[in-house]
Amino acid sequence: MSNLTKSIPVEERSMLRKMFWRSFTLYAAVSPAKQGASGFCYSLMPAINRIYQGDEEGKQAALVRSMSYFNTTIPLSTFIMGLVASMEKENKEKEGFDTNSINAVKSSLMGPLAGIGDSIFWGVLRVIAAGIAVGLGTAGNVLAPVVFLLLFNVPALLIKYYGTFLGYKLGSEYIQKVYASGLMNILTKAAGIVGLIMVGGMTASMVTFRSAFELKVKGQSVLNLQSMLDQIFVGLVPLSLTLLCYYLLKKKNVSITVLIIGVIVLSIVLSLLGIA
Repeated sequence: MSNLTKSIPVEERSMLRKMFWRSFTLYAAVSPAKQGASGFCYSLMPAINRIYQGDEEGKQAALVRSMSYFNTTIPLSTFIMGLVASMEKENKEKEGFDTNSINAVKSSLMGPLAGIGDSIFWGVLRVIAAGIAVGLGTAGNVLAPVVFLLLFNVPALLIKYYGTFLGYKLGSEYIQKVYASGLMNILTKAAGIVGLIMVGGMTASMVTFRSAFELKVKGQSVLNLQSMLDQIFVGLVPLSLTLLCYYLLKKKNVSITVLIIGVIVLSIVLSLLGIA
């Protein structure tokens, strides 16, 4: 047993191990609106049940918090789970704890850890493991697929396992110090800003619109709709559509399913009309 795990009480170690095993279901049920939120909530339940034992109201609030949007590289996801568990523990023990900081910190870590994790595990480790396995395969070694799976999964699983304990340990040690120094409000605000930047970047890269409409007179183009829109504001239509969906979802309680169907129907209509 490592010093990291030994420094955590036995009961809490058991709780964190349960979270680790449950984390394999992280993306078992993915929704367009919240990605792996349900898997994150399920993974965190051992901690929530233990921390809020006998406090049904606190447990319910924690479960609702854990169902917020979650999406990051799988091997690094447990670090965030451990950190959130430690913040929930602090919330239970400390009067006046700012619960908004929990999801703010969670959201701010998703993007950076996804960037680091994707680069390491998909960009480096997978390529190295595949290169070694391909070399073995071309030499006729039947263990090539097994070697690939071991080289890729063993480091990923070790990081995922110890990341659970590291996140919990760091949270337990530093959150109280951050609160005592008065930095928690600054941290919460900064984390919220990072989260908004991440959402903005996702909107710009994932929501696209390209108009094919062009007005011609005597064979000469007199109006190019896309060019005109770009002169007003690059990405005007994707931004407007995203804000409209957010308004309908947040303010009018329109179902995400209805919004998805609506966007699909709108896309088909615009395509049939030759606008996009």
